[in-house]
Amino acid sequence: MHTNKHRKQIKLIFNPASGAAKKASLQLIDIIKELQAWRFVPEPFLTEPDTDYAGVVADAIEQGIRMLVVCGGDGTVSAVARAMLGTNTVLGIIPTGTQNNVALSLGIPSDIRSSIALLRTGKNVKIDIGMVTCGDNTMPFLEVCSVGLFSALFQSGDDIQHGDITRIGEFLTTLTTSNPSKISLLLDNKHEIQDVGHAVLVSNMPYIGRQFRVGVDGAYNDGFLDVMFCADVPKLDLMVGYMLKKLKNPTTEISRIKQYKVRNLVIETHPPMPVMIDGSACKEGTVRIGIRRRALAVMTGEIAVDTSGKSEGKN
Repeated sequence: MHTNKHRKQIKLIFNPASGAAKKASLQLIDIIKELQAWRFVPEPFLTEPDTDYAGVVADAIEQGIRMLVVCGGDGTVSAVARAMLGTNTVLGIIPTGTQNNVALSLGIPSDIRSSIALLRTGKNVKIDIGMVTCGDNTMPFLEVCSVGLFSALFQSGDDIQHGDITRIGEFLTTLTTSNPSKISLLLDNKHEIQDVGHAVLVSNMPYIGRQFRVGVDGAYNDGFLDVMFCADVPKLDLMVGYMLKKLKNPTTEISRIKQYKVRNLVIETHPPMPVMIDGSACKEGTVRIGIRRRALAVMTGEIAVDTSGKSEGKN
């Protein structure tokens, strides 16, 4: 017991379906015990597929809770982060998902005890949030916005990673039948790039996909988005590099992948390609992407690089 710490009430948002779902009940008990050892007073909330995260965050704030701790994977973390935008709250992460790219990017340890310790010993850093506009709808993203092939493959690929092998046929059919589109990028309102390709990936984090590195440490608060434009690269090469992580440096080993750092961009595809924002589908068509600087406070680990010009202090 860390008796030198003051008791602190937190909202514990637990996704029982993330990671090893069969062990969820035992895992939750262990997490609560470890949080209590660090003098946290957790109020647990178990997520469901239709959870109203904005309502969960609002209820926590009404109770005077200022730290919301997500125990789950990237999808749950991103959903809670979206709901926390514009509030005076701090996000904590206990990574229990499949990939845990957000935790990896923020220097949060993968084991539960160390990630809980970080809620006390880590650094409170304000990070950037990407903003995507499709039609009349604007949606924040924490990790990645994808346009094209990876968006089309996301749902079946995600289900396969979680053990549903019945989706393999659908995944392969989509992969083999998808065609490239004419893709136009307008970078920072001045540079226009046009080519034929399968996908565009726009990342706010150093790691996306299957822990596929696209940015430098601290990319989440450098004021820029990392763009990977997959021009007419063979689909098999993309899958090997992105999903199987066989390429150590994909942007040099596949010369037709073009990489940019931008503050904003516009993506147009003909014919239209599917769009995904942190795993959520968006309307096809013109995509406008920007960034909100230092929009979300998060407890981060040692790898985190604070480029905001000031330390947010320890908690």
